[in-house]
Amino acid sequence: MREIASDLKFPEGPVAMADGSVVLVEIAAGALTRVMPDGTKQVVATPGGGPNGLAIGPDGKCYVCNNGGFKWHEESGQRRPILQAEDYSGGRIERVDLTTGAVEVLYTGAGDVKLRGPNDIVFDAHGGFWFSDLGKTRSRDWDRSGVWYAKADGSLIKEVAFPMVTANGVGLSPAGDRLYAAETQTGRLWAFEITGPGEIRRDPWPSPNGGRVLASVPGYQNFDSLAVDADGNICVATLFSGGITVISPDGKILDFVKMPDPYTTNICFGGPDLKTAFITLSMTGKLVAVEWKRPGLKLNYQEV
Repeated sequence: MREIASDLKFPEGPVAMADGSVVLVEIAAGALTRVMPDGTKQVVATPGGGPNGLAIGPDGKCYVCNNGGFKWHEESGQRRPILQAEDYSGGRIERVDLTTGAVEVLYTGAGDVKLRGPNDIVFDAHGGFWFSDLGKTRSRDWDRSGVWYAKADGSLIKEVAFPMVTANGVGLSPAGDRLYAAETQTGRLWAFEITGPGEIRRDPWPSPNGGRVLASVPGYQNFDSLAVDADGNICVATLFSGGITVISPDGKILDFVKMPDPYTTNICFGGPDLKTAFITLSMTGKLVAVEWKRPGLKLNYQEV
C-alpha cells in the first residue's frame, strides 16, 4: 500500500484521471479536490453541502452526487458522519466543470419525489447514468432509499429500484447488462438485469425492488461504494472490517483485502494498465494506492 495524500476531510468518490491525478470529494469540506501523483492537493470546486460520488460524463465534465450534508463526530483527529446536517441543503445531482470550477444543479428530484442523499454514480454507454439515493439519517428515523437513472443532458430522471435499505455503491457489468447496487446497513449486494437505458427486468415478489441479492457478508459489516474489475468481479468497500470484499458475478466471495481504516469507503482503478486501485480511507483522511491482482474495468468516458 502506498499513501498518496493525507489530511483529507472525509475523502470519497475517487476518479482516476489520464494525467495520473485523482479527483475526489472531501465531504466534510464540501469540496472537489484533485490529488496529484506527488500528493499535492488542488481544490477544483466548492459545491457545498455534501458532495459524495463522482463520475466523468460524455462531455468531459464531472457529475456529482451531493447528499446535502452530514453532521460529524470527531475524535482523536478522526471523523465520521452520523446524522443529517443541521444546515442540510437538500439532495441533488450537480455538474462541475473541472477546468473552471463552475457548478450547476442538474436534478433535485422527479415530480413530488425529492432527492434526499444521492451517494454513488456510474455512466452507461448511452450517455445516461445510474445513481443511488441513500437518503438521510436523523436521530429517530431514516429515509427509504433506492436507485435512479438520469440523462446527462438534463432531460430525464426517474426512480428505477425502490425501496432499498441505504442504497450506496453502484456499478455496471463489463457487458453493461447488469447493475450492481450495495446496501450499507444490510451488507448486501443486489443485482438488477438491465433491458435498456434506465430499464430493468423486475424480479417478482418477494423481491422488494425488482432485484435479487447476489451476496452478503456475515457479522456487523456495512457495504459502501464499489468498482468492477475487468473479469466482472465486484470490489466492494466494506466498513468496520475495513477493506475491500471481492465478489464474483455469481455471488461467491473471492477475497478480502484488508485496509488500515474501518471506514474504507471507495475504490477506483487507474494507471495505464488499470491495475492500480485507488482507495479512500475516509475516517483517517487518506488516499492510498494498491497494485491490484486484476485490471479494473475501464469506465465509460474514462480516459487512461
